[in-house]
Amino acid sequence: MHKQARQQLANRSDPSAKRAASGLTFEVVARQWYAHWAADRATRHAGYVLRRLEADVFPQLGSRVVSEIPTSAFRDVVKKIESRGALDIAKRVLQNCGQIMRYAVANDLASRNPVVDVKPADVLKSYKRRNYPRVDAKDLPELLRAIDGYVGTEHTRLALQFMALTFVRTSELIGARWSEFDLKAERWNIPAHRMKMDTPHIVSLSRQSRLVLDRLAEISFGRELVFPGDLNPKKPMSNNTILFALYRLGYCGRMTGHGFRGVASTILHEQGWPHEHIELQLAHQPRDETSAAYNHALYLKPRAQMMQAWADHGCAAPAAAGKIAA
Repeated sequence: MHKQARQQLANRSDPSAKRAASGLTFEVVARQWYAHWAADRATRHAGYVLRRLEADVFPQLGSRVVSEIPTSAFRDVVKKIESRGALDIAKRVLQNCGQIMRYAVANDLASRNPVVDVKPADVLKSYKRRNYPRVDAKDLPELLRAIDGYVGTEHTRLALQFMALTFVRTSELIGARWSEFDLKAERWNIPAHRMKMDTPHIVSLSRQSRLVLDRLAEISFGRELVFPGDLNPKKPMSNNTILFALYRLGYCGRMTGHGFRGVASTILHEQGWPHEHIELQLAHQPRDETSAAYNHALYLKPRAQMMQAWADHGCAAPAAAGKIAA
């Protein structure tokens, strides 16, 4: 491995590479740690951790001598990640760097771990998430069956099904317009002015969500709104329509429209989908103006696969079209 490190450094010309001639670089040690750590981890999750290191850490620290990296260098790495709005990723990167340095110490590749005394709250901003009532993951199939049998208006039932399939915010759902949908590309393009973070958002449409849209199109009668109000079809469905429908189904205090987002996040994480893909699909991360146009379109292909997998997990298609087998 020392030979590999020297060869790696010989091919570089930057000052940090020259200084690394006397010891292993952070990237070499990180890949040693990864080979050891990933052996009993889920392939998808392990692959995501490696991609995160390659994208965010190696470009800044990869060629530096592992035993000479100060705490400030790790701080700068995670602060840079935080600056693009990816706070959760910054925290995970700090954790991974701590694991790598602990491995280095344990294997006599460094004398101390400069990350050990640093907590995320010491260098990263904190924010408080609002918790919404939601069912446990194990109770989701029962809820979806209840929604499929909802006896209220058809628009409300379809809205519940579409929310379960796309896990967008209630305001984003009820304000949907047919002009936002690109059915040929199988995408729902929500414009920035309708998003909480004032940045555009893309929702890939699963087979099941397209069936819901097909039925909605049949009963839209050429209206602009996908989910019009009962009393005035020129205005969107009320904010409380979803919530009251869940109450009628017996889920008062147990589930809200926003709760589908939490359930989806929990299940998708348990299934091993990359955290960053889930966060982008939830439009969770606060994004600065510079990164907004770039971030909203990141990882579209794997996110589309994730959305189809989520629909296949058990979300109901409209009763008029029948169930779709996973």
